[in-house]
Amino acid sequence: MGADLASRAWLEGGAAALVACAVSAMLTWLAIHYAHRRALIDHPGQRRSHTMPTPRGGGIGLVVASVAATLLLRLVGSPVAMPLALAAGLLAAVALVAAVGWIDDHRGLAARWRFAAHGIAAAIVLGAGHTGPLLHVAAAAWLAVATAAVLWLAIAWSINLHNFMDGINGLLATQAIFVFVALAGLFHQAGTVPGAVAACAVFAAATVGFLPFNFPHARIFMGDVGSGVLGLLVALVVLWQLAVPGIAPASGLVLCSAFVTDASCTLLSRMLRGRRWYSAHREHLYQWLVRCGFTHAQVVALYMGWNLLLALPVVYWMNRMPEMDSSLGIGAAIATYALAGALWWLGKRACLRAVRGRGLHATA
Repeated sequence: MGADLASRAWLEGGAAALVACAVSAMLTWLAIHYAHRRALIDHPGQRRSHTMPTPRGGGIGLVVASVAATLLLRLVGSPVAMPLALAAGLLAAVALVAAVGWIDDHRGLAARWRFAAHGIAAAIVLGAGHTGPLLHVAAAAWLAVATAAVLWLAIAWSINLHNFMDGINGLLATQAIFVFVALAGLFHQAGTVPGAVAACAVFAAATVGFLPFNFPHARIFMGDVGSGVLGLLVALVVLWQLAVPGIAPASGLVLCSAFVTDASCTLLSRMLRGRRWYSAHREHLYQWLVRCGFTHAQVVALYMGWNLLLALPVVYWMNRMPEMDSSLGIGAAIATYALAGALWWLGKRACLRAVRGRGLHATA
């Protein structure tokens, strides 16, 4: 990319991010008034971690802002605009996930319909080519099919796990911003994917526009319309990263380790105990911490502490030398998840003891 083209890319990418942030903030503010008029209010309850009635559905602002900024880059013919096929697939998948989330925020939607929509959205992403060369490296047809199945499951799981992790003020938004910004830095370092840098910047900026309305004190909750789409976008940028040769393959997985561990361990725990894993509950570690007396801001700080003090340094180490054996990076990712799992287990046990010691109910 020439100097003039690079300057234009930075200018237009930055402008799109500013537009995304401004549109997100404006629409989130409007969503508060809309939610009050339509009585879209989450009330405190046994399976909730807030104490005040709070409107929901504010994530529509970051969804529309992300879509609008992506389309804007296409309309102006920016050098960092997403290719047409990828943009069409992204917008179709986002629209589907946002639509079922919007319906669920308004009147509830059966889990089977939500999961069906998420599966279709994941298939759209795969069909649009967002996996890059990942499906073309398989030496046999069966391996390509198996790889596609794993990627499909990962995308659908990301949509749902981010929804599960959206239970306290600011946690999902700060996590998403962290992943988008960190991967944007890796894409920039790789030097071959300026469009991915711009997309990550747009997604991060749209989430930043929402954050002041949700953290440290929530004037509105993101709702399923926002949490599902953020889960989809996080899955997308991690898939893009997997397809870039200059970035350690496990980087995205390490950056997402806090959320993936909490959601996955909680899901497995509920399944092993015969619980309805898809029903509302308060058994995630972040929810137990709140029940033990931590404020929402303190819990967010703990998760960001993991991200900044462990996940980010591990990713930096994995990418500091291009010639590093990929097996070392994969080993580092496995060790990261092993440590995260151990901390999840220890934290859960400590929370259970604390709750029982205070004479409170330990069930969800």
